[in-house]
Amino acid sequence: MKKQSKKFLEAAAKVEAKNYTIEEAIKLAKEVSFAKFDETVDLAFRLGVDPRHADQMIRGAIALPAGTGKEVKVCVITSGDKIKAAEEAGADFVGGDDIVAKIAGGWLEFDRVIASPDMMGKLGRIGRVLGPRGLMPNPKLGTVTPDVAKAVAEQKAGKVEYRTEKNGIIHVPIGKASFDDAKIRQNFDAIVTAIIKAKPSSSKGTYLKSLAISTTMGPGIKIDTLEASAIAGK
Repeated sequence: MKKQSKKFLEAAAKVEAKNYTIEEAIKLAKEVSFAKFDETVDLAFRLGVDPRHADQMIRGAIALPAGTGKEVKVCVITSGDKIKAAEEAGADFVGGDDIVAKIAGGWLEFDRVIASPDMMGKLGRIGRVLGPRGLMPNPKLGTVTPDVAKAVAEQKAGKVEYRTEKNGIIHVPIGKASFDDAKIRQNFDAIVTAIIKAKPSSSKGTYLKSLAISTTMGPGIKIDTLEASAIAGK
């Protein structure tokens, strides 16, 4: 087992073994953040779903209202007049066959890939490169679209993706420790609402089993699931 640092143990000692209100948890997560860099604030959901069943796999993307605080490098694979549209929207890398060839050769200096539908047939050769890294464009996530300019703008503004992992766990970033509480709360409400509303009809029993907030290096802080669940009903 990895030995925890003195700073982590000091931070963890400030967290009680209880469910905090949303406002308390956000404030505490920032207070116990101790790294010298601007830590990412993450949410961890444990859901009452079985991701081994396709109808219980929860996956999606959402543009966070207050952004993520992270600079995202966007690569667009497209053709024709969409190349100029993507460039004007702020894409970092834009091209067609040339970009596909670079990626096939091992180039991966980007965080997101967006493709227009006409180029999807050419992405087969780089699926093994992009897929394992979670970078393969997907229509369900809005990264395969004829409106590449809109997709670029969304990614640059702070669009995040989420998907169910083993044991029904979802991890998703909702900002930076440097954000004020109100911005983190905005993003919190948006992602919690999206995930609660994505509850599959085949999921029985308690859906939101647990929810915790933490920073990159900090301890997890449990949040009252009843209060969180009520957000989607507002």
